[in-house]
Formats: sequence, structure tokens, C-alpha cells
Amino acid sequence: MFFPVAVCFGLLMSELALFSTIVCPMPFSLRKKLFHFLSENPVIAKLQYGLKITFIFVAVLFVDALQRMVRIAQEGAAAKSKQEMADVRTETNYAARRFYAQRNLYLTGATLFLSLILSRVFYIILDFIHVQENYTTLQAKVAKQSGASGESEELRKRIKELEVQLESNNAQQRDFDTLKKQASQQNAEYNRLADEHNKTTGAVSDKKAD
Repeated sequence: MFFPVAVCFGLLMSELALFSTIVCPMPFSLRKKLFHFLSENPVIAKLQYGLKITFIFVAVLFVDALQRMVRIAQEGAAAKSKQEMADVRTETNYAARRFYAQRNLYLTGATLFLSLILSRVFYIILDFIHVQENYTTLQAKVAKQSGASGESEELRKRIKELEVQLESNNAQQRDFDTLKKQASQQNAEYNRLADEHNKTTGAVSDKKAD
């Protein structure tokens, strides 16, 4: 019976150490690496499979310790009713058997109960890590989209400025074309008037010569 008790005690101490490790405060990055290692490492997966078989063995020991506890309690009640425990050796033997039965019951029960709590806490923290990772990814996407929206708004403003500048250039071009047309018209009118003046002047000169 010593070997099963030693195994249960070793499992209980290992569970306490692991539980203290996963619930102790640590940086999120370190916790994420630790839990990814524990959940994805193939060696840990094989170890978990072996522990499941061991916990089945511990559950059998728990049932056996419970049966022993009930049987010893019934024997004690029967002995008290028959007044058969007057002998000190008998009473000491009974107390020792009850103590060992209680010890085995509490040890195996605590090992099973802590294994259930440890498993539940492990998966809760693992889910929390996944949620945190998804939240970080979503936050990065939102920030990226916000940056893209800001760039699009800046591009729209730049396009509007270029459109205004282009419209201003077109207006200036139209003004230049108008001035050029007016200058051409004035030049033509000046040439016409000059020709008429030259003709008039030339006719007067011919009369003086006669």
C-alpha cells in the first residue's frame, strides 16, 4: 500500500506546483509561451495521456479507500454495540486502520479534486489567451483600417486641391486666350487704320505734286 500512497502524494505535490505556476502573476507574453508549450508540445501530450491512466488508477484507489472507511466505521459501530473494544490493542488497531483509511481517502480525494480544478483552470486561462490574441489581432486590423481611412481622406483633400488648382489654371488660360484674341483684334484694327491713313496721306501728296 506504500507505493500507491507515494504515487498519490507525488501527484498531489506536482499538481500543487503546477497550479501555483499557472496562477502566479507573470507577463502575458511569458504566460502565452508557457501555455502554448503545454498545449501543443507532443511530449506533454503523451505525458497527459499517461496521467489520465494514472488518475483512473487513483480513482480506483479512492473508491477502495471509501469502501474501507465505510467498512471500518461499521465494524467500529458493531464493536461498540457489543462492547468488544475494551482491549487496548484492539482499540489501537482499530484506530490505526481508521487513520490509514482516512488518510488514503483524503489523499486520493484531494488528488482527484485538484486534478479537476487544475484542468478547468488551465483551459480557462488558455481560452483567455486565445481571446486576448484575437482581440489584439482585431485591434491591429482596426488601427490599420483607420490609417487607411486617414490616408484616403488625405488623398481626397489633395485631389480637391489639385482640382481647384487645375480650375484656376484653366481660368488663367481662358483669360490669356481672351487677352490674346483682344490683342489680335486691336492689332488688326490698328493695321487697318494705318492703311487708311497711309492711303489718305498718299492721295493728298499726289494732289500737291500736280
